[in-house]
Amino acid sequence: MRTKVLVAGFATRHVVQSAYGAGCEVYAVDHFCDQDLSFYARESMRFDELGELFPAVGEMCALHAPDIVVATSGAELLPYRDFCGTPPEKVQRFLDKLMTHRFFEELGMPAPLLLPSDTFPAMLKPRTGSGGWRNRVIASAADREAWIEQFGDIPAIAEEVVSGIPCSVCCVADGTRAVAVASNRQILRGAGDASFGFCGSVTPFRDRRHDQMIRSAEQIAAASGCLGTLGIDFMAGDELYAIEVNPRFQATLDTIEIATGINLFSAHLAACRGNLPCRRPSCRQVAARKILFADRDMTVDANLSRLSPLVSDIPWPGTAFEEGQAIISVYGWGATGQEATDLLHKHIRTVRQYMGGRLYG
Repeated sequence: MRTKVLVAGFATRHVVQSAYGAGCEVYAVDHFCDQDLSFYARESMRFDELGELFPAVGEMCALHAPDIVVATSGAELLPYRDFCGTPPEKVQRFLDKLMTHRFFEELGMPAPLLLPSDTFPAMLKPRTGSGGWRNRVIASAADREAWIEQFGDIPAIAEEVVSGIPCSVCCVADGTRAVAVASNRQILRGAGDASFGFCGSVTPFRDRRHDQMIRSAEQIAAASGCLGTLGIDFMAGDELYAIEVNPRFQATLDTIEIATGINLFSAHLAACRGNLPCRRPSCRQVAARKILFADRDMTVDANLSRLSPLVSDIPWPGTAFEEGQAIISVYGWGATGQEATDLLHKHIRTVRQYMGGRLYG
């Protein structure tokens, strides 16, 4: 009998697809419920506000009695008995960027320095939240006030601004041990108000600090107490800085699976049961993913599902988007980084032709 899995969170398609590939019977609670979620989930339930997520999970559990429940972003604190992943009491500290800083300090892991509120320039971040879209480099008190006006007077931290390449390492952990699965270069939007927002990845990422980054990630993951898959974000420049711990499935899942050929959901379940890989997986090719955004308020009329598997997170025909909203993910792959990037750009051009050119990314 197949394992019945409920995947819950703000965006679940990548985890649902991996669970389906692992042979599971999959259900989802998701904010978007994109067209391709229906390719892999037997049934899904959409929610609008995060406050609706937990009640929706309860309803789906009552309807389908899943064997296990798995969280993506926004659902990390699910209190369910059959939860498969890092327990809420371990997750809590890594959902708070200030507490994560303290964790790095305890490990002696280099991280950007925390700055007083009147020190500039600084990287200003909300203490909670994912995706990086509210992160902002501020140069003055006026910039800080503008950030507060835009996002509200919410708890935030200010860090020193460090240069380098944003990257991450995906690990699997059993609570005391960890093995690195893959390194990734993170693609950020790079312009506009959400210039530090995540918009894609390239797997693997290799530079002169690769080996140090892998060792550091495994040390962090092992000390975190996390179970299953988790991601460690870094900034790789003249120094290697630890940035965040993501105690859940990461948005890099797709490029990791394409590059390595492994099924990350299976690795997650095995790690939660105390079974780690005997060695780090190797990459058989390079994989790239890019998220495309609406360049104006628009409605997607085309049925982009015909472009699968070149694309994912596919909107239903007739879906309306505001300017700047994410519309679709596009992929490229190849024996080298250049081949993967060239194919990615070719596929982006194809998508833009279907969309009449009204995308950026």
